[in-house]
Amino acid sequence: MRAHHLIVGGQKSGKTRHAEGLALRWQRGGGRVQVLATAEAHDEEMRARIAHHQASRPAGFGTVEEPRALAAALRAHARADTLLLVDCLTLWLTNWLMPYVAAGGEPPSQAAWLQQRAALLQALEEIDSPIVLVSNEVGWGVSPLSREVRGFIDQLGLLNQDVARRCGHLTLMAAGQAFTQAVTPQEDLP
Repeated sequence: MRAHHLIVGGQKSGKTRHAEGLALRWQRGGGRVQVLATAEAHDEEMRARIAHHQASRPAGFGTVEEPRALAAALRAHARADTLLLVDCLTLWLTNWLMPYVAAGGEPPSQAAWLQQRAALLQALEEIDSPIVLVSNEVGWGVSPLSREVRGFIDQLGLLNQDVARRCGHLTLMAAGQAFTQAVTPQEDLP
């Protein structure tokens, strides 16, 4: 089992703060931390959110902005002495499945998304650097009326499940509190 760690929770549940705390412990032990940030700023509110994350990030953390080629970025920055912090899978999925909503373009290729998803899961199996991944848990609310949003929620839930199977630990964040357990390996279900 890899030393990877998936942190899930709702918006403003403390996911990023907890992930940064894990990364700080790694850094204090003499390791490097590389943040792979997936957000894209399509409006002023999102630019402000990104600026807040950048300003509050602990000193000494490197940052790479990578909204789409996440597996390639993980491989490029993986080193035995480096913890990779992915913030976050939800925005990465949004960039693949819904960029046309924010940018007014065409829907992305389903084949391209599936290729990137498979590449991420493969990278998680092969990379020895510890990876901390942040993602939202959005499947606990009312089912939305929009087919596109229901599809997005389904894809995020399935992605979180597949990523969790490749991690050694899973943390659920609720109201700023972390509930962590070791992941029990399971076979992929059909």
